[in-house]
Amino acid sequence: MEILYRDDAILVVRKPAGVLSTDEPGGVPELARRELGDERAELRTVHRLDRVVGGLMVLARSAGAASELSRRIREGSFGKEYLAVVHGETPASGSLRDLLWRDKARKMTFVVPEPGKDVQEALLDYETLGTAGELSLVRIRLHTGRTHQIRCQFAHRGWPLAGERKYDTREDPWPLALWSYRLRFRHPETGGELDFILPPPGEEPWTRFAGQSFE
Repeated sequence: MEILYRDDAILVVRKPAGVLSTDEPGGVPELARRELGDERAELRTVHRLDRVVGGLMVLARSAGAASELSRRIREGSFGKEYLAVVHGETPASGSLRDLLWRDKARKMTFVVPEPGKDVQEALLDYETLGTAGELSLVRIRLHTGRTHQIRCQFAHRGWPLAGERKYDTREDPWPLALWSYRLRFRHPETGGELDFILPPPGEEPWTRFAGQSFE
């Protein structure tokens, strides 16, 4: 677990893919405590990444910091941007707005045509940064944080993520190509603007876009 930033209120870490976001054995908070050298350190998860997703994550170091960050996430003032490699040629830019329903038994999310029980609205904006063969590199800004939102919304339009196992039937040789790339938010105590950027790993399929600017 790599700690990228720390102070008395927050930690910003590089979450490895394959690690749970929640505070349980082997999860991000436990790994961060080990890195701090304090197994009793108070660390609270305020936002989650799917287990298979890596990249930037913030942990709160107090109840007050967690409450303030959670409030900003609910209000939409906590900026989250992702990078993804998807199958297909996506338009230059766009917005995806859907109604999503979570099948808890199958642990999958589906686009549904109308409101109903446990149905939530999902919204994201995206920009296509480059193409390589039949793959596209997209930058995504989330406006809502539904479970599997990016994976479900892109797959629904015929652009499943590279390395997808749940929402696509092809057998890609890569892990899921979704990366928590940028976090922008105000410090929960000082109110100062914070902006963190972490490029994706230097492995396939990301290396197909080597030299590509993510800005």
